Amino acid sequence: MPFLRARSVAASLLLLVSVAGCSTMSSWFDSDKGGKIDQRPAEEIYAEAMSLLEGSSYPKAVGLFEQLEAKYPYGRYAQQAQLNIAYAWYKAQEPAQALAAVERFIKLHPNHANVDYAYYLKGLITFNDDEGVMGVIAMQDLSERDPRAMLDSFDSFKELVTRFPNSKYAEDARVRMAYLVNAIAKHEIYVARYYQKRSAYLAAANRAQTTIKNFPNSPSVEEALAIMIYSYDQLNMKDLADDTRRVLVLNYPQSPYNKDPSPAKRPWWRIW
Repeated sequence: MPFLRARSVAASLLLLVSVAGCSTMSSWFDSDKGGKIDQRPAEEIYAEAMSLLEGSSYPKAVGLFEQLEAKYPYGRYAQQAQLNIAYAWYKAQEPAQALAAVERFIKLHPNHANVDYAYYLKGLITFNDDEGVMGVIAMQDLSERDPRAMLDSFDSFKELVTRFPNSKYAEDARVRMAYLVNAIAKHEIYVARYYQKRSAYLAAANRAQTTIKNFPNSPSVEEALAIMIYSYDQLNMKDLADDTRRVLVLNYPQSPYNKDPSPAKRPWWRIW
């Protein structure tokens, strides 16, 4: 009997220790900024989160917006909190998290009054996708980057101006779309130069021709024609070279490429 009582006492002590441990862990979790549930009214949480956002404390702002959404999922602040989370991650230069947040907002609220801004923000996120500290240090031309982010950005801005042509963000989106078109065309020229440098003249000519076909109003057309002329000359395709030269002279009578389309005649900032 004493042995059984001892086992019973030991079990009770073990249970107390376990409960105390859980209580301690619970207190620790509640005090952690990722687990603490803010019990204030929604408007107070939102006000503080906005203050953090305006003060550039982006991760902290995201944390409060997420708590607001979790505690008041059907309140009038929850939807705006979702959009603010995307903006905060964008300002924090965390494009992957920003993109996930804004796409979630668009999916959940396709008819929201601010969905035009969501598309605009989505375009901005991918527009700046490759920028940041390393991009500035490298001084990399946007046209030399992977064009997928540029195409995604263009599509987001296009959706905005198509669906919401009178949106206050539409005009800036159109300006950015024009810039992106020129940047994508420049990327095609960058690739064509790469082929030309390696004596892959047929590939260079085809890439330049694609640039002209897809981006006929781009400033890159002039150089695309020069690449085609030079490449056709190297391939002994005289008829194609002459035809392309006539197009160049007709459309760009003052072009330096009219006398010599070789890479050596291109401005130094265009040389690969």
